[in-house]
Amino acid sequence: MAGFEGWVRTRRGALVGVDQANPLSRLVVFQYNPDQMTRRLRARAVEGEIGPGGARDEALRLTGAPIETISLKVEVDAADSAGPERLVTAAAGVYPQLSTLELLLYPRSSTVIADAALALTGTIEIVPAEAPLTLLVWGPKRVLPVRLTGFSVTEEAYDADLNPIRAAVDLELRVLSYSDLPPTSLGHGLFLAHQAGKEALAKLGGATGIGRSAAGQAGALASTVTGTPPW
Repeated sequence: MAGFEGWVRTRRGALVGVDQANPLSRLVVFQYNPDQMTRRLRARAVEGEIGPGGARDEALRLTGAPIETISLKVEVDAADSAGPERLVTAAAGVYPQLSTLELLLYPRSSTVIADAALALTGTIEIVPAEAPLTLLVWGPKRVLPVRLTGFSVTEEAYDADLNPIRAAVDLELRVLSYSDLPPTSLGHGLFLAHQAGKEALAKLGGATGIGRSAAGQAGALASTVTGTPPW
């Protein structure tokens, strides 16, 4: 693209599990950035029928941030590893990278063992383990708290010990907004900052030629409908 020819280095996306006990244990930096990302947004609105017979004064009310899901494909290849990473892939292929991704869906084994021991005593009620806060880092303008809801792994080649040496992972993520997280959560503040940045970008978009043209058309349409001048 002509407007971006001067850019030399592209940032790499990542998934980061914020774990205070071991900050680097759940860090997944994408070896290659996915070529595409599919985002789906669904309004979080007041439930009920819209239209005749429904609550017409509730039709435009929003109860929170939209429910957003993200799908993307991550590829890993031992042949393109470099530096210290090459020693790891020589011994275990891309199994370590796949394991790091998969562990975002697992409670810690130490927690499972401790809970099992406590359950045997019958002295406490065991509550579900809480996963670390996971962040999708996609450039400086998108740092999003997410929940990894699932993924599929396609292992495409193996070494002599049957370690996978090339794989593609289809990730399904659910964005966690301030409507999902308590105000004390780091993710709550991060999503608010993300929305504020999106609002600033929307204003920037409105200042472009396309934005001004669209605003002019919208003003003319409003004038036609309401019978008032568009200024």
